[in-house]
Amino acid sequence: MFGRTTDTSGLDETIDNGETLVSIDNLEKYYDAGGLFEDPVKAVDGVSFDIRKGETVGLVGESGCGKTTLGRTTIGLDDATRGSVRSRGVEVTDLAGSDLRRWQQDAQIVFQDPEASLDDRMTVGEIVREPLDGHDQGTPDTRREQVFDLLDRVGLQEEHYYRYPHQFSGGQRQRVGIARALALEPEFLVLDEPTTALDVSVQARIINLLEELQNELDLTYLFIAHDLSVIRHIADRVVVMYLGEIVETGPTADVFEDPTHPYTASLLSAVPVVRTQGETAIERERIRLRGTPPSPRDPPPGCRFATRCPAKIHPDDVELSERAWAVVEEFRVLLRERSRYQESVTETVTRRLGLDTDETIDTIRAEMFDGIDLPDDVRSDVDRASELAATGRAKEASEYLRENLGSVCDKERPSSESVGAERQSRCLRNRAEYDDVAAVLDRREGEET
Repeated sequence: MFGRTTDTSGLDETIDNGETLVSIDNLEKYYDAGGLFEDPVKAVDGVSFDIRKGETVGLVGESGCGKTTLGRTTIGLDDATRGSVRSRGVEVTDLAGSDLRRWQQDAQIVFQDPEASLDDRMTVGEIVREPLDGHDQGTPDTRREQVFDLLDRVGLQEEHYYRYPHQFSGGQRQRVGIARALALEPEFLVLDEPTTALDVSVQARIINLLEELQNELDLTYLFIAHDLSVIRHIADRVVVMYLGEIVETGPTADVFEDPTHPYTASLLSAVPVVRTQGETAIERERIRLRGTPPSPRDPPPGCRFATRCPAKIHPDDVELSERAWAVVEEFRVLLRERSRYQESVTETVTRRLGLDTDETIDTIRAEMFDGIDLPDDVRSDVDRASELAATGRAKEASEYLRENLGSVCDKERPSSESVGAERQSRCLRNRAEYDDVAAVLDRREGEET
């Protein structure tokens, strides 16, 4: 029943193992906010990487970083705002009509929540057969037989054909979702956190199933996850995403052993270390990031990770302890967050009259800087920013601190640079004039201790 038939023309041009199957180049996906003067949400912002035939690329990052949007845009479920997705020399984002339908046969998705992605009004047989019906594949009898074959391949029984999704466990429902994704015999699967909603023991069985199917059917995976333990097990290469951008890529083993971006290092520090006899384990101190990611509607103008970065480059002309720098950064983040909220008419009028619109900013500043030793010039800058914020000008206050106490990380958006064989990283610390990420994290950890 299985065994892909390939045409030698158009979309079905054969690709040898090791060649690029999907190439993503400067891809953007923006969502309009709906307001006349509001900036769009930059869910995916200038992403580029390749996926080779037969490999698994792991895409990781915090919730909200744009992973799922990237996956959906790659296979055409969401329209790209700008940029390119190419497969076998064909621009996927330009496809329409029969060509688009052929691409949809080649590229499928397995969703995160098997309960939400399956229609409880349909039997399992109807759910798995639906793509075959939609693409008018074969006769009704051959479709039915193919569904039975699919169910068997994913570890389900023939009698499951007649049951409904609510009669299954979470792991079984995800097997149904995988069978549905395989119905059209695709080459490329986007796996959108396919194990997140499952128990740990069930996760392992689904991961093993996906690996078996990949070997048997010569599948290519984009595996989206926030669990780096899963990625370490299944992925050949890893792509790390933060606030709509790719910050690091490389072979999984190399990235896990020696992360070159501070965000990657912070993610890996949260992975539990498992020791087994005869094996060495890499132990890392937990890196706790301050605050939350900025809004994708208004990302920082320099490095997008600068507001939370534990290895941020400090300006040479300002001498502060690590603790003092951390508090200054937290105060800047607070002011920046305040500046995101639009002023009401009353606040605008009050500010123009020169009256205080926020009596709490001085209290907040006093609490944050209590016990922190600041040089006179730095304390003067903090006081001036507080005065601006107290009169409703939080944005000016944030920009004032950025100009006076900011660093190159706040002003220059780093580009992706080579940091080794098949490795790319988007961090200014990869440049020769700066200490590398690992050295800085070790030093600052000791200073804070």
